[in-house]
Amino acid sequence: MALSNGCSPVTRVAIFGGTHGNELSGVFLVKHWLKHIGEITRAGMEVTPFITNPRAVEKCVRYIDVDLNRVFDDQHLRKEITPTLLYEVRRAKEINCRFGPKGSDQAYDVIFDLHNTTSHMGSTLILEDSKDDFVIHMSHYIQNSMAPLQCTVLLLDHPGMKYSTTRSISKHPVGVEVGPQAHGIVRADILDQMRRIVKYALDFIQYFNEGRVFAPCSINAYQVLEKEVYPRDENGDLIACIHSKLQDCDWQELNPGDPIFVTPDCKEIMYKGESTIYPTFINEAAYYEKNHAFTKTQKVTLQAQTLRCSSIQQ
Repeated sequence: MALSNGCSPVTRVAIFGGTHGNELSGVFLVKHWLKHIGEITRAGMEVTPFITNPRAVEKCVRYIDVDLNRVFDDQHLRKEITPTLLYEVRRAKEINCRFGPKGSDQAYDVIFDLHNTTSHMGSTLILEDSKDDFVIHMSHYIQNSMAPLQCTVLLLDHPGMKYSTTRSISKHPVGVEVGPQAHGIVRADILDQMRRIVKYALDFIQYFNEGRVFAPCSINAYQVLEKEVYPRDENGDLIACIHSKLQDCDWQELNPGDPIFVTPDCKEIMYKGESTIYPTFINEAAYYEKNHAFTKTQKVTLQAQTLRCSSIQQ
């Protein structure tokens, strides 16, 4: 957490693409930056573009054995290397060795992990710590720079839910999720939004390192509560799909009694919660295997104190 008395300069930044091998905006950009590093070069810091799951990228699939974005926890990172070790677990250990170790002083300062979604989420920043002043300030800067295009903040910081994301090995992890985009394709408009987010983020870090003082700020965010599952029968088969009134309505109010699913015989299934929520990742294609119809969130406000780089004399 960055306090008003300053925090250390950010000198090592990584940009991950291909954590999910069929989310091609990040893959496309990282491969471009590997050949044209000048676009992401900033004075005073090392910026490393990196393909995280090359086998999945080669096959244009989400993953080979298991979801790489779910195995950066102690249980997986401590596994011994054996011939039968799952590919993504082996890869996680390699990534942690290169960009971590997770939770250590040697870990990279910032990792941006680039993702696409089939949901109508627009440009989204995914934060993992509600008290990380540095990332809150950076999100505030990115939002202002992207305007009038909306850039929403999704907060994963929830005591009842644990995320073991690829980017979590860094001191300041940031997910970049942009959609809608079908898996296995690249859309120019979605690519442009992702590219702009990365540019503004790197600009912010450079300004911070150079000594710019950022006044206290606050941002609106959507904090994850829980996942809504699909209705299924005793055989595990789907018996309803996302209702047309909910489809493409990410970040919009969902009130008790509103329709969320509809069956083939046109029977509506209503939301039975006790309060208004804000759904996102609605009908995400990759989450069918996880049985997640959408993610429930609540609106929160994140506040950050004055931010300045401790290496700059005041």
